[in-house]
Amino acid sequence: MRLAAVDIGSNAIRLQITNVTHYDGNFTFKKLEYLRFPLRLGMDVFHSQKISDKNRRKFIKLMKAFKLLIDLYEVDDYMVCATSAMRESSNGREIVEEVKEDIGLKINIIDGNQEAELINMALGTYIDEKSYLHIDVGGGSTELNIYSKRQKIASKSFKIGSVRALDDNIPLSVWKSMNKFIAEKIGEKTKIISIGTGGNINKIFELSNPRKNKRYLDMEKIKEIQSYLESFSYEDRINKLNLNPDRADVIIPASKIYLAAMTAAGSQKMIVPDVGLKDGLMQVLYAKNKNKKPL
Repeated sequence: MRLAAVDIGSNAIRLQITNVTHYDGNFTFKKLEYLRFPLRLGMDVFHSQKISDKNRRKFIKLMKAFKLLIDLYEVDDYMVCATSAMRESSNGREIVEEVKEDIGLKINIIDGNQEAELINMALGTYIDEKSYLHIDVGGGSTELNIYSKRQKIASKSFKIGSVRALDDNIPLSVWKSMNKFIAEKIGEKTKIISIGTGGNINKIFELSNPRKNKRYLDMEKIKEIQSYLESFSYEDRINKLNLNPDRADVIIPASKIYLAAMTAAGSQKMIVPDVGLKDGLMQVLYAKNKNKKPL
């Protein structure tokens, strides 16, 4: 079985094609194709509330390319989900309809709670009896989920994202709202562990030179990497640290969002599992198709 997931984010758009195999009662996911295209829809939307004509044309071309790959790989089923930038743009639904009519690709615009639920589906193996704060930082929004004894007890999406933060485009009231939510929902829990998802925390983790099989960072290490990144200019982060241009500018604002949430929760440790929305989409697709007989 072959499945495809497309994540239309505010900072970039991702396609993953996965092959699912069954053997001896078990199943495995093997990545066949992964593409990340740096189309920053959020920069348009968070300033002018609409996707520009230039980025609209590029987006249509990208969707055509993705649809060709989905067809070439003979995918059995796919899901395409758009998040903060597309759902806040005044012309987002119009563009979605154009893609459906002209290309035959269906795009689902999902809200923050749906986005959080999909990401959570990929976190199952990391949640146990302890208390956890899941922090997913995107370009346009941050999704927070709080777990206790394997149960999700609270969830909320905030308009706090790495692209929004580039121009200090986040009102103080929104920051206060996030901190209040964390304080009220966590309460007296003294040892809460954070789980960080999103491209920026994955890159911060990579820059930390982690030991083999270690998938966590402590707060001091995140601060250390943040200071290290701030010691370079934008150009040097690209040329010396080999960061993509669309990562080099947002990684520092993103680190501040992760640290702000951890500080509000009193959390000193973060697990970085390297999963995201596309992985949750794969779980949904597999559950939907696992009992279908091959043609």
